[in-house]
Amino acid sequence: MLKEKIIKHKVLSVVSGLLALIVLVLILVVLQVDDQVPAQQQAEQGKQAVTFVAPPAAPLPAVNGPIQQGHTEVPNFAEITNVTARKVEFFRFLLPAARQENQAILTQRETLENLYHEKVLKGIALSKEEAAWLAKLSDYYKVDTQDRTRQFKLLLRRVDIVPETLVLIQAANESGWGTSRFALQARNFFGQWCWVPGCGLVPNQRPEGESYEVQLFANMESSVRAYIRNLNTHQAYHDLRSIRRLQRLHDKPMKATALAEGLMSYSTRGEAYIAELQQMIRVNGPIIEAIRADLEESNEQGILSQVGS
Repeated sequence: MLKEKIIKHKVLSVVSGLLALIVLVLILVVLQVDDQVPAQQQAEQGKQAVTFVAPPAAPLPAVNGPIQQGHTEVPNFAEITNVTARKVEFFRFLLPAARQENQAILTQRETLENLYHEKVLKGIALSKEEAAWLAKLSDYYKVDTQDRTRQFKLLLRRVDIVPETLVLIQAANESGWGTSRFALQARNFFGQWCWVPGCGLVPNQRPEGESYEVQLFANMESSVRAYIRNLNTHQAYHDLRSIRRLQRLHDKPMKATALAEGLMSYSTRGEAYIAELQQMIRVNGPIIEAIRADLEESNEQGILSQVGS
């Protein structure tokens, strides 16, 4: 009996040992599986972290985009007998167009600067869309060169604003405060010429043998746009663009009086014409500033009303 008990005890010990071993093996298998799952998850997360999806590029600004709701009718400023009141209404009529055009130009300029600093200077090729936009911009601003760096430098000299005050003062001077035949019938406030028969109105005092006409515009805003483009592209106004560039380089505010010095070729009167413009800027500057402040206040109130609605 004793011998049987000893054998039975040994058998139980062996069986217990085997069971313990089996349990241990099972535990190790479970732990190994648990370790593999987080590792796989980490690997997948790592792959996801490495995969970078670039955000969509910002849309490129329009070049010579359509003018929305342009003014085809010009007020009869001659009916306003009070001189100051006539000036106020004249400036109020043109100021939004000058501001809108300058804002569009600043947006183009900002895009140009970003492309130049972030791609051209770093030797990174432009995308197909960016290259097409640059070609369109170069065509509009009359820049013709195959050298990419020179192309950007020329564009940055031309794609820039004309101070609102200079726009308004030249419009007043050239259109007789909006009372000229060309302003009323052709929406032409700056005396721009064209040379295709029927493109505009024939001046009553046009010299014999001349073929130019005073250009007809669909709306007042188109006249403002064409005037600013003319100053930004025509060789005759290279001096104006040089003055403006120096103001940029020295981080000076864009002054209408200073830029007027570059308009020697705008009139056959030359220096007398410039002196007249500068005098008009000095006299009418406070009126323009008051109107500008009113416009900005109206815009702020409009934004606040939209937020509150």
